[in-house]
Amino acid sequence: MSASLTTRKNVDGLAFGLMAVLCLSWAFQQIALKVAAVDVSPVLQICLRSAIAAALVVATMAWRREPLNLADGSWRPGIVVGVLFAAEFLFLGEALRFTTASHVAVLIYSAPIFAAIGLHWRLPEERLTRLQWVGIALAFTGIAVAILGAKPRGPTPAAPNMLLGDVLALIGGLLWGATTVVIRCTRLAKTSATKTLLYQLIAAIIILAIAAGALGQLSFRSTPLAWGSVLFQGIVMSFGTLLAWFWMLRIYQASSLGVFSFMTPLFGIVLGAWLLDDPMDPSFLLGSALVVVGITLVSSRGWFNRKHA
Repeated sequence: MSASLTTRKNVDGLAFGLMAVLCLSWAFQQIALKVAAVDVSPVLQICLRSAIAAALVVATMAWRREPLNLADGSWRPGIVVGVLFAAEFLFLGEALRFTTASHVAVLIYSAPIFAAIGLHWRLPEERLTRLQWVGIALAFTGIAVAILGAKPRGPTPAAPNMLLGDVLALIGGLLWGATTVVIRCTRLAKTSATKTLLYQLIAAIIILAIAAGALGQLSFRSTPLAWGSVLFQGIVMSFGTLLAWFWMLRIYQASSLGVFSFMTPLFGIVLGAWLLDDPMDPSFLLGSALVVVGITLVSSRGWFNRKHA
């Protein structure tokens, strides 16, 4: 394996600042999808935002005069990550129909845990330490507590089937983690961020359009809320933040970046409670705390090694 595939930097000041912005944006994603669901389903929102982002990526590549060269073999893993990416957001969109935005924010961002386990088996420099395995155990305990703990009495408008929605969100986190593993362990590790993102967006447009039709979710009520949500997500979420994320994966160690992932569920809990009045039962808060601690332990090896180097 070449050095370009194995050598990654530890997190620096630039990475810290970018991760803070990314985590806040990702946390707000669930809020936007949930609020606008009265006018357009989350799955259709994600499909439309992917189309907007794909157009922006193509324009960016044209401006940079970056050719879409498929002869490098990146299209094969590109198809894989595209399918994983689309499936992740299909599960996320459906999760938001059944559970609260706060629950989705915590469970979908279990992704670093799944990514760390996958990378442990594929890349020598990403081997997990004992402390990281403790973090994984804590995170999975927290997930179990958050999902299986006390639930509101009966369905509510915001969470008609919280258990189902929580499980769907967790599957979405697993798929996101798998996407990270594929990107890090294939030719995509040397492929430009724009090209990697384009593979995923194209797959999302096709698969989510089919899914929205099959689920009877093609209705779009043209309101300022609906357009505001779709445009925000297309320009900021699917284009800006994901482009930055894939660029960072090529520069920094995935586990080092993941240490900041704890900010996203925290932001999500605060925003959900503040903007949507999401219920905060003790079991969910305890489980969320364990997940956050687990993510931090799993993702902190780069910082620990640098401190004791």
